[in-house]
Amino acid sequence: MTSVYSTAEVVVPQNHPMPTGYHILVVLPKVEDKTKGGVILPTDIKNREDIASIVAKVVAVGPDAYPEGEARFRNGAWCQIDDWVLISKYSGHRFEYDNVEMRLINDDSVLATVSNPTKVSRANS
Repeated sequence: MTSVYSTAEVVVPQNHPMPTGYHILVVLPKVEDKTKGGVILPTDIKNREDIASIVAKVVAVGPDAYPEGEARFRNGAWCQIDDWVLISKYSGHRFEYDNVEMRLINDDSVLATVSNPTKVSRANS
């Protein structure tokens, strides 16, 4: 499948919520109406892709995320502010803030960092 993220531009609202504890605040890119190749996405597929987004940009990291003494983070934080990350579809708490879709995810929900989110697409079953 062609990526539905034709741009790496995202809107980050001013005065966005600040995550507490071990949470990470991410913003999701808007799914485009058509793919880079010009294929127009039906509304139901666009909505499904919006909900099941798997790529997000890190906006803020909670003060308790990636504690130094924890064994699974012995190599340091898995991501930092402004990184593009892969997350499981449907992970975290979805909400809109100032008309921008955001999610609060746990620090260990980051699966990978990505240099170019426009190359990412969900694999077909």
